[in-house]
Amino acid sequence: MAHELSNLALAHYLAVGAVLFVLGMIGFLTRRNMIILFLCTEMMFQGVIVTLVAFARHHVHEIGQTFVIFVITIAAAEAAMALGLVVLLFRRKRTLDVQAWADLKG
Repeated sequence: MAHELSNLALAHYLAVGAVLFVLGMIGFLTRRNMIILFLCTEMMFQGVIVTLVAFARHHVHEIGQTFVIFVITIAAAEAAMALGLVVLLFRRKRTLDVQAWADLKG
């Protein structure tokens, strides 16, 4: 009985992780605002994190949780870089639309 409950809980966590990832991917592919794209990327990261924690808890192993800490660190670094880049791009063209940066000069 307890094993069935843990499998049911794992399925729920995996479903939540998948929903977060898919919603983030849909938002990333359909939106043009750089801030929204950034937030959708973070949502995809959270979906992956929920999945890793669920598997780590299900298999009672610390490697998944260690990997989650690594992913959170990478997400924090990505957030700092992305927000700095968004501010820089907004100062140049006064818009957050991705299409404004589609034509690269070089």
